[in-house]
Amino acid sequence: MSRPERAARTSTSEIRGDRTPRGLEQEPVTGSGLEELRRVTVPVSIEMVNLLGPRDEFLRILERDLDAGVHVRGNEITLSGSPVAVDLAVDVITELVTVLRTGQGLTADGVERIVSMLAEREDTRPADVLTHNILSTRGKTIRPKTLNQKRYVDAIDKHTVVFGIGPAGTGKTYLAVAKAVQALQAKEVNRIILTRPAVEAGEHLGFLPGTLNDKIDPYVRPLYDALHDMLDPDTIPRLLTAGTIEVAPLAYMRGRTLNDAFIILDEAQNTSMEQMKMFLTRLGFGSRMVVTGDVTQVDLPGGTTSGLRQAEGILSEVDDLAFCHLTAHDVVRHKLVGRIVAAYERHDATQPPPIPRR
Repeated sequence: MSRPERAARTSTSEIRGDRTPRGLEQEPVTGSGLEELRRVTVPVSIEMVNLLGPRDEFLRILERDLDAGVHVRGNEITLSGSPVAVDLAVDVITELVTVLRTGQGLTADGVERIVSMLAEREDTRPADVLTHNILSTRGKTIRPKTLNQKRYVDAIDKHTVVFGIGPAGTGKTYLAVAKAVQALQAKEVNRIILTRPAVEAGEHLGFLPGTLNDKIDPYVRPLYDALHDMLDPDTIPRLLTAGTIEVAPLAYMRGRTLNDAFIILDEAQNTSMEQMKMFLTRLGFGSRMVVTGDVTQVDLPGGTTSGLRQAEGILSEVDDLAFCHLTAHDVVRHKLVGRIVAAYERHDATQPPPIPRR
């Protein structure tokens, strides 16, 4: 039985006004009071295999994650479902085309994140997040993958001191190192300083065998790993020797004033309040700081309160300083990591707060 044709909700036009790439058209087809059919025409400049994915991988994601039916014929996509579901599907296709028009390819993860961001009705366009390039090096482009990551990167651009707080795998350290390398290459700073508290050694490294680099290597290896993703491996030893990149435990920051530097304190949840204050007051002229950590993974001994936990309450009203929070939704490792983090967050929310020992 054919459905009676109902009045068009919109005329043939570019999708969603100024949110729509030029040349991407939509038109109502037929529909009932509860279901709408709308046809979207993809510009001929966009290859459908790039939009739909290899073996229709991206199309399968849209069919799975959208509440609208998605049917493709040539460069026309027919969407069916409730008006709200069809509107969301149109927005998703709009953003996918926008990303492709920048010359950037799509990935399955990127398609899923576009659907998720639009479903949450955030103001920022997903295409603006996924095409915000920080660094292109060694055939790889580093960019934020989630809205919170984009806000974090923007905060680093706008503030002198930024705290990135979130669980493992959310990119807080990786993106901070990328911004540091970007600042160094743009000659905005003269050096990069990477530091971590060496909690396992009690911040006392003198008794350990070997040179300073031998002693601190296990504690700063994740920072080295990030650098190796962004710089030529042959360049890193030269920059370390010249002091352009310095990697040191937090204890070695005491008594210094750090000018014209991009300074990153990683694993900051394992600092005491005194150590956090000491680190922040090392800030010199022309320098920027990023402090990263996960307040759910504190390894401090004897019930010592984390300096990172205390910092937001103490510093939240200070100008030119920002706190950015990332969550399980921002995990960019294996999907299972995100589910594990979310499960622990739910568990932690049901537990009473720890009582610090005196």
